[in-house]
Amino acid sequence: MTFSLPDFPWDSLAEDKALAAAHPGGIVDLSVGTPVDPVPGIVRDALAGPAADVPGYPTTHGPESLRTAVAGSLQRRFGVTVDPVAVLPTIGSKELVAWLPTLLGLGTDDTVVIPELAYPTYEVGVRLAGAQYVRSDSTAALGPRRVALVWLNSPSNPTGRVLPAAHLRKVVDWARERGAVVASDECYLSLSHGAPSVLHPDVCGGSHEGLLAVHSMSKSSSLAGYRAGFVTGDPRLVAALLEVRKHAGLIVPRPVQAAMEAAAGDDAHVSAQAEVYERRRARLRVALEAAGYRIEHSEAGLYLWATAGEPGRVTVRRLAEAGILVAPGEFYGPAGGQHVRVALTATDERIDEAVARLKP
Repeated sequence: MTFSLPDFPWDSLAEDKALAAAHPGGIVDLSVGTPVDPVPGIVRDALAGPAADVPGYPTTHGPESLRTAVAGSLQRRFGVTVDPVAVLPTIGSKELVAWLPTLLGLGTDDTVVIPELAYPTYEVGVRLAGAQYVRSDSTAALGPRRVALVWLNSPSNPTGRVLPAAHLRKVVDWARERGAVVASDECYLSLSHGAPSVLHPDVCGGSHEGLLAVHSMSKSSSLAGYRAGFVTGDPRLVAALLEVRKHAGLIVPRPVQAAMEAAAGDDAHVSAQAEVYERRRARLRVALEAAGYRIEHSEAGLYLWATAGEPGRVTVRRLAEAGILVAPGEFYGPAGGQHVRVALTATDERIDEAVARLKP
């Protein structure tokens, strides 16, 4: 069996990356959202603790203590109440995004709605399942078509847009009327000031029926290298995902489960990391606007969504000539053709270097 998959987008940046790397001051790589800040000590200690000496297989569901810690963090940080039994650890969030349509049993007769500007893996996941997809941010534009799954992403990658509770509630109501599942990618929720979760009572009316929230610790706790994420929501859906994942051997390693538990139990490092990104956002935004770029949305998350009113690839090349590498907006859908995505994931020293290079 072969899959019809798009080319991996970042491979097309090879020439621009080489050009930026040739700058006398070195490259400032703002093209990918990979953390650069240290892993919190409390998390590293947990990784190397007693769980590192467990020779047997871990459980797919993870220990109850981990699931309870995650449920507690959702309540404290987002005002969301979930039963710990409805928390399922995942090997980062990307694998869950890529395989969710397949895990839900979707196929050729099913349609998945993804955001108009979207993380490429939503589309990849639909293709892996052999299903169909449509890009839309409006339920009214979907008409009578039969939809099996709707993806939401707030704060957004790539735009940093935050969807208000009223918008999320409208999507949830629309999906429930049609028996569709709503999966909300909340990877960047911790990097916002009050952005609502799809599982918040103001959005879902107190019921998680038909809803899944996907979370990652990559950004909030700098754990991209640990592959630490989880999904929660409708207990029936989570139980079904658990059953398939048990058969498939999709298991988070036991030491990483211990690290996740430590990260979920400590809010201080999450708040501190969010403040670091917010300071970088403010400095880069001012510099980009002073250099003539228009910044759209970008109120939360890990990125600035910028345009110079020209093809995004032209902007990428011009910035590469200054030693700054960014991602063209076309990676995220046709609507991003005149934009670039600027990541905040560089050290403060490199951010300052980018600011200096952007000065008119």
